[in-house]
Amino acid sequence: MATGTEPHPPRGGVRTGTRAAIAAPHLRTDRWWLTPAATAAGLLAFVVYSTWRAFANTDYYAAPYVSPFYSPCLAENCAPMRGGPNWEVFGAWWGLSPALLILIFPLGFRLTCYYYRKAYYRGFWASPPACAVAEPHAKYTGETRFPLVLQNVHRYFFYAALLVAGILTYDTVLAFRDETYAWGHMGLGTLVFLVNIVLIWAYTLSCHSCRHIVGGRLRHFSRHPVRYRMWGLVSRLNGRHALLAWASLVSVALADFYVYLLATGAFDDPRLF
Repeated sequence: MATGTEPHPPRGGVRTGTRAAIAAPHLRTDRWWLTPAATAAGLLAFVVYSTWRAFANTDYYAAPYVSPFYSPCLAENCAPMRGGPNWEVFGAWWGLSPALLILIFPLGFRLTCYYYRKAYYRGFWASPPACAVAEPHAKYTGETRFPLVLQNVHRYFFYAALLVAGILTYDTVLAFRDETYAWGHMGLGTLVFLVNIVLIWAYTLSCHSCRHIVGGRLRHFSRHPVRYRMWGLVSRLNGRHALLAWASLVSVALADFYVYLLATGAFDDPRLF
């Protein structure tokens, strides 16, 4: 029972007069800060690595493998990729790394992804830092103002991500060639690319927008049995969306790093058959 002598809760964030009068910052006894800290560290590591590789403009092709960061290569200054996705859409005027022309689409898809929003909102902005931990900011406007209102373009980035995944699938098919571009090859890099493309497709199709596109705006699933089955499959993937987001993020970085090691001569691609 309130006695009128309790200290007034500090103002700001969710600590307003309409909230429960809890003086402590939170009532959690576990190490709740580990998850947002680990999330921030993981995302920061990927940002640093991908930025370095995107601006490096070198060591992204080792026959028959092309880095997923640079595919499709759209500039005239691309490294020679015999039989690969080297489309000189941009002329010689583009002097920067060709990766900057393509990475905007998969990165835009991930930056606007519902899971990644939660991850970097909590990890970098502490908005909120964790469940049952008070919002530290003075006010909350959600995604109703610039620049966060731009998160609504996520569905359009999803369409672009489908195209990118299709191109990376083509790259994976080309990974079954040897250094002379003859078919019938399988190296360690082929397996790396296979795992990567499976995770890329699984993450892309587990997207919330994909789930809505497949099964949304239907009044009766019984009248649309094909879409219902597709919706069920996508829903199962959607339940693992966070796991697939991290797994595909790691796999795409490993695929790029593997190509980098081959291109720099660190070792030769072990041939399985």
